Amino acid sequence: MERRDIQKLLEDVRSRKLPVAGALEQLRHLPYEDLGFAKLDHHRGLRQGFAEVIYARGKTPAQVAVIARGLLRPRTHHNLLVTRANAAVFRAVRRVNRAAEFHALSGAITIRRNREIVGKGTILIVAAGTSDIPVAEEAAVTAGIMGNTVDTVYDVGVAGLHRLLHHRENLAAARVIVCVAGMEGALPSVVAGLVSVPVIAVPTSVGYGASFGGVAALLGMLNSCASNVSVVNIDNGFGAGYVASTVNRL
Repeated sequence: MERRDIQKLLEDVRSRKLPVAGALEQLRHLPYEDLGFAKLDHHRGLRQGFAEVIYARGKTPAQVAVIARGLLRPRTHHNLLVTRANAAVFRAVRRVNRAAEFHALSGAITIRRNREIVGKGTILIVAAGTSDIPVAEEAAVTAGIMGNTVDTVYDVGVAGLHRLLHHRENLAAARVIVCVAGMEGALPSVVAGLVSVPVIAVPTSVGYGASFGGVAALLGMLNSCASNVSVVNIDNGFGAGYVASTVNRL
């Protein structure tokens, strides 16, 4: 439940559109609802500005559907995001709400109930190679469903820097940049050296044997000589999109 939902609830009680008993029913699961296998944090939107996100991996489709149903209270206006899902999970969630959309490339499911743009500027998602796009798309979907204007620039890695420089206007126009790269993870340093805004670097597990499943890219990004780079975990497009959205709301 978000601030606007509670405000509307109180206004309805004051205007007698809603009886006190009805308001109590709406509020009875705050701050959380215990489902036995999960505790739904209905208070998260009020505390952090976006509702609880469902991480689908390791959960059954039925469990994800029950959680989604609980988070989609009739009087709430928040969007819903499910990450690391598959087609079976999507089918279960779509039975709960027909507006569910599956972003197959990133494995994300979204249910959009609110199209308000709350971000102050554009979040630019930059990916080094085509193989990095699934992680980049997770960041893009996350930032988009959280109410931001999102732009993407893909396949502009350091093996051909002229491709990146062709998008100087996109880089200059961004308020926050998410930079996704595998292999040696050099791209965020290059991007950050061209801009004055925060660059959130995402190492991916893309690479040959000595990349150690993304550890080489992670260490390269952590050792970036560009001071405006911060780093999230390997393949964590969701985390990068979330942090970018938080920065963009400030």
